[in-house]
Amino acid sequence: QQFDAGLTQFNNKKIELKSQEDADKVLSDLKDAVYTVAKVKKSERQRRPTAPFITSTIQQEAARKLGFSSKRTMTVAQQLYEGIDLGTEGGTAGLITYMRTDSTRIAAEAQVEARQYILTNYGEKYAPLRPNVYKTKGSAQDAHEAIRPTSTFRDPESVKGKLSSDQYKLYRLIWLRFVASQMTPAILDVVTADINANSYTFRAAGSTIRFDGFLRVYSEGKDEAPAQNRNTDADDEEKPPLPPLTEGQLLDLLKLLPKQHFTEPPPRFSEATLVKALEEQGIGRPSTYASIISTIQDRTYVELKEKRFYPSDLGAAVTDYLVKYFPTIMDVHFTADMED
Repeated sequence: QQFDAGLTQFNNKKIELKSQEDADKVLSDLKDAVYTVAKVKKSERQRRPTAPFITSTIQQEAARKLGFSSKRTMTVAQQLYEGIDLGTEGGTAGLITYMRTDSTRIAAEAQVEARQYILTNYGEKYAPLRPNVYKTKGSAQDAHEAIRPTSTFRDPESVKGKLSSDQYKLYRLIWLRFVASQMTPAILDVVTADINANSYTFRAAGSTIRFDGFLRVYSEGKDEAPAQNRNTDADDEEKPPLPPLTEGQLLDLLKLLPKQHFTEPPPRFSEATLVKALEEQGIGRPSTYASIISTIQDRTYVELKEKRFYPSDLGAAVTDYLVKYFPTIMDVHFTADMED
C-alpha cells in the first residue's frame, strides 16, 4: 500500500529549500538512499463541531458547498427568514432566525430542542451532557443570535416540497450545521511516522475515525490553503489512514516529487475567502459583505473566472489612483477604526 510523506528535516534540523540548486542536491542525495521507519506515534484527537452560522460563515460555506454568490445566499436566506407557505397544516412560517448577525449565541430553548432531536434520532452518545457554547468575537454587536432553524424538528426533508431548489439547499445547510453544532466531538486515531533516508527525515500522517460524533451529520468545507501552510499537524486528521508500520521497517521508494512551494503566490480570492478576509480585516459589517462583492463586480473592477476573482484593468487603475491620492481612506484599517 502506498502513501505520501513530506520532507521535514536534515540532520535533525528543519530543512528549507531556497533554490532549485538546493532541491536538485536533495534529489541526488536521496536517489539511492535506504528508507527506514524511524518512529511511529499513535495518538487520539478530538475534533469538535463548528459553531452555527453567522452572516460571514454562511456566505463562505454556501460558496464552498453550494456554489452560491454572497448576494444569492443572502437573498435566499431573507426568503427563509420572512416566511414560507407550508400549507394548511403549518401556515406561513419563518424557517430560520435573522440572517444578519455576528453572534454565535444560541437561545436556551433552541439548545433544549436540539438535544431532544439528537437523543431521539441519533442516541445518547451523540448528545453532550451540557449544550455546546461558542465564543463570539469581542467586536461582535451580538444583537441577534446565530443563524439556525426556528424548529429543529422541522427537518429539511419535511419541508422540501414547499421550497424552491435554492431554498431547500440553503435551509438544509443551515439545519445540518446547527444540529451538528450541538453534538458530541468526533474521536480520531491519528498515526504519524518519521522515515529516515541518509540524513534526511520524512514525515507521514494519517487518521481513522473511531467515533463519528457530529461528523455523522456535517463536515465543514475547506478553502485551498496557501502552499506554505500545507502539510501541517492540523491537517493530519484530514489525511487517509497509513498502512501498518513498525519501527525499523524498510520501505520501497516509488517516486520523489520535488514541489517548489516557496515559489507559489497565495491563491486568488474566491467568494468564500474574500468574505473571510473582509471579516478578518474589519472591512464592512455582516450586512454589507454581499453588497461589497456585488458592487466590485457590477462596476467591472474584478472578473470572476473559475470561481476566482481577477482584477480588471479598470479595477487596477482605480486602485492605483485611490492609493496615490487617498491613502488614508484606502488603508484597510480605516473602516474598522471608523466603526470603533
